[in-house]
Amino acid sequence: MSFRVWAPGHERVRVRVDGVDHEMTRDGQWWHSLATGTDYAFLLGDDDKALPDPRSLWQPAGVHEPSRVYDHDAYTWTDQSWTGRALPGGVIYELHIGTFTPEGTFDAAIGKLDHLVELGVTFVEVMPVNAFDGVAGWGYDGVLWGAVHEPYGGPDGFKRFVDACHRRGLAVLLDVVYNHLGPSGAYLDRFGPYFAGRNDWGPGLNLDGEGSDEVRRYVLDNALGWLRDFHVDGLRLDAVHALNDRRATHLLEELAVEVEALSAAVRRPLTLIAESDLNDPKLVTAREAGGYGLTAQWSDDLHHALHVALSGETSGYYADFGAPDALARTLREVFFHAGTWSSFRGRRHGRPVDTRKIPGHRFLAYLANHDQIGNRATGDRLSATVSQGGLGACLQAGSGGRTPGGQSGPGACPQAGSEGHTPRGYGLLACGAAIVFCSPYTPMIFMGEEWAASTPWQFFASFPDPELAEAVRTGRRREFARHGWGDAEVPDPLDPATVERSRLNWAEAAEPGHRELLALYRSLIALRRGRPELADSRLDRFEVRAEDSWLVLRRGVLRLACNLGSEKATAPLAGQARQVLLQSGGATASGTVATLPPASFALVEVG
Repeated sequence: MSFRVWAPGHERVRVRVDGVDHEMTRDGQWWHSLATGTDYAFLLGDDDKALPDPRSLWQPAGVHEPSRVYDHDAYTWTDQSWTGRALPGGVIYELHIGTFTPEGTFDAAIGKLDHLVELGVTFVEVMPVNAFDGVAGWGYDGVLWGAVHEPYGGPDGFKRFVDACHRRGLAVLLDVVYNHLGPSGAYLDRFGPYFAGRNDWGPGLNLDGEGSDEVRRYVLDNALGWLRDFHVDGLRLDAVHALNDRRATHLLEELAVEVEALSAAVRRPLTLIAESDLNDPKLVTAREAGGYGLTAQWSDDLHHALHVALSGETSGYYADFGAPDALARTLREVFFHAGTWSSFRGRRHGRPVDTRKIPGHRFLAYLANHDQIGNRATGDRLSATVSQGGLGACLQAGSGGRTPGGQSGPGACPQAGSEGHTPRGYGLLACGAAIVFCSPYTPMIFMGEEWAASTPWQFFASFPDPELAEAVRTGRRREFARHGWGDAEVPDPLDPATVERSRLNWAEAAEPGHRELLALYRSLIALRRGRPELADSRLDRFEVRAEDSWLVLRRGVLRLACNLGSEKATAPLAGQARQVLLQSGGATASGTVATLPPASFALVEVG
């Protein structure tokens, strides 16, 4: 077979195949050689250090060891009837393969897919699965972007997972990281001018300097490979604000163009979702209108506004979101910081979204994601913040006194005031979920959120190098010390117990309090899929009215009335109540108003 590698600055390159060295022949900036074998690595110049292939598809022994030849055609797919899913109207579920199940593998995750189908999810967003050093980690320290992490199950394991998702009608989004490489096993710079400068996480890519054409091709080919060869339905692009590219055509636009062409070839929708700190709608604006043409982007402002409204936290980047109108304003306008002052940044930030032209499905709304939980010192979830002491309060569907799960009568769910339960905390989680699923934005759930998982999601890694491990440990403690956390409060990211604490406990989904919240999530998603008003993403037809502790979302003939305060409230419905579709915490609707006990909501149809 033919082995090829881009190594423009070298006068000699060899490939070691199954222990035998072969001289390679230069072809412009590329080198090639014909050889027979399975495991291979490259030797640059006269150096005897064998390096894995930058475009490796398989690293069975780790990121420092030889690559292994992988044949995509050898896998037999069963998803020939899969036609994909478009993002509008979808519900995304973010998960981490290593902690989604006790086993932490693709095959084990397949066993939980039916739970996602029953929940009503349509997209599974998988955190990075590319090869990184060590066994356990978040995946954002990957160094070989095309090789699937072997402890998860390797390339065939990932294909089995995607195949299984498609059989169940679930589209798969893959989180990819093109803004930096991890600190261990990043050998790209030895081959050519891959790097240029640094960002907060490591060396950045050379996207616009000398030699950058092949670097950009490296990124584009990797992205297309996941979509084409692994049948992935879309990519979540990590921290694109850290992609330094001064070319007239930005890498993101170039990627969108090529993905659109691939979509036509494979005859299914392909989705690109950006994570960006820029608050710039240009990313999701159509190319015809001068944008990059990406499908959607995360909106942390929506998260921050919800988090502050539910938890009361106003430290750090949450400070500005303590404004009385923050939640209503952000729900209406997508970005709270839209060319306005950001006290956290000490400058003006963002650009307004033209809500007449850009639909809401292009922005993701969520109560949690891996960053917003994992980058807290203890990895505590929103449920731990608002629900101290446990979960409680009954949920009622319609007026029949039943929970969304169909249970009724005394003991159907934890009672207000019972020992170990906090009805207000439960009610706030229910209100937050209702706002997300009744908004015009694309909802996203972080794994375990749907039942208020008690397990934290903490930062963890497993670098074998003791010096690197200690540097990560020290850096983590130093980072949180600036925010007032003591060393004892910051979990050791290299301690295997940190990983274990972060694994979901699936048994608690059936426990009191947790099962009722899970039933609520199922009901909200079912309503969103069954009522076109809730899936309508036209922002110019979306209205939010708020006063004191209550707010009302207007969705066609539907009204979501929420009370996030600690006192009873009455909210106007701008219409005559016909029926209550879903409610929590004893909320009712009659005439033209909803009567809302503290931390409750009512979804009402008006006539």
